Amino acid sequence: MKILVIGYGNPGRLDDGLGPAFAEKVQAFELPGVTVESNYQLNIEDAESMSRYDAVVFADASVDAPEPFEFKPLKATPPVVGFSSHSITAESLAGLARELFGANPRSYSMAIRGYEFNAFGEQLSGRAVQNLAAAGEFFRLWASPVS
Repeated sequence: MKILVIGYGNPGRLDDGLGPAFAEKVQAFELPGVTVESNYQLNIEDAESMSRYDAVVFADASVDAPEPFEFKPLKATPPVVGFSSHSITAESLAGLARELFGANPRSYSMAIRGYEFNAFGEQLSGRAVQNLAAAGEFFRLWASPVS
């Protein structure tokens, strides 16, 4: 099974960088069959990337996910792309992958609880670091059957 991890968020906005930090953590695991991408936001082009995988995990910071994180399946929705590229959701990307490429990878959300978002800085809060560690360990165990 091939898994794509897409970590997204803004590392310059404190805990908003949890998605890219998760991607970096997963990359360090060097798990067979796992590919990692990281960006500030989801892009329409990600639908093409998704089409080449069996499963996709979207990792992002959350202001209201249960602590330390929430991992759940996503359901593809009809693609909706608004005026701003910030409006594309993981569910819409899954729908776009299905519509354009005939692909239907299993999609999951990894929402990592963050606490500090309203300032600039390239560090995670202490509690967010703990949540990131828990999310990383969960993913490592979840993806281990890939090998």
